[in-house]
Amino acid sequence: MKIALFSDIHANIDALTPVLEDIYNRSPDAVYCLGDLVGYAPYPNEVIQAIREKGIPVIAGNYDQGVGLNSDDCGCAYRTDEDKARGAESIAFTNRIITDENRAYLRSLPAHLRIEFGVNTDPYHLLLVHGSPRKINEYLFEDRKDKSMARMMERAEAHILAFGHTHKPYHKTLKDRDGNYRHAINIGSVGKPKDGDPRACYVMMEWESDLDLTLKDSLSVEFIRVAYDVENAAKAVEESLLPNAFAGMLRNGG
Repeated sequence: MKIALFSDIHANIDALTPVLEDIYNRSPDAVYCLGDLVGYAPYPNEVIQAIREKGIPVIAGNYDQGVGLNSDDCGCAYRTDEDKARGAESIAFTNRIITDENRAYLRSLPAHLRIEFGVNTDPYHLLLVHGSPRKINEYLFEDRKDKSMARMMERAEAHILAFGHTHKPYHKTLKDRDGNYRHAINIGSVGKPKDGDPRACYVMMEWESDLDLTLKDSLSVEFIRVAYDVENAAKAVEESLLPNAFAGMLRNGG
């Protein structure tokens, strides 16, 4: 089984287009998007159209939720007043240009997806969320204590938990009380990376027909970086009514 996961496109069609091409060139069995299609860049409608044309299942990100509800709050955690002001400009801009049809689409997205595997064995669950199993905009950073992450996954009945929202990719393998391994995977960001690498990021997961949870390495998790025309995306931001600071973030991966 081979599954492609991507998230946090944030209206960056320049990044999404080569990512989708790369994904489908690798012939996965399934493709899922973990939300935040819109915000921070000038192409929310184009991003939604591209994903809908492919028929990719999508869950709602916090930004999708805000725009779907025509709210002035994206549910983001801004550290400074300057960041908060820029965020307000971003969601106001997106609310102005999003089509009615696409707003309704964002409003219809599910909060999470749970996929059960193991037809001939004990079942195991892949849980796809945007922020965390508890909250759409909770940040699960890599420095979260392993015990806390493992406890959250057990309560959510997730053997594999995939999420985005922080825009910083990582993979943690955690042993639970039953001696099985659980996998917490932040899949990074396609359109707005924050790990210092401006290339788009997505994940390809792969395992044999029956995933053996007693083996630490039975699940393969590959973080794939895709180069794209960052400068073109940055210039599109600068030519729009969005804050120019967002262009700089694209250029430096932060």
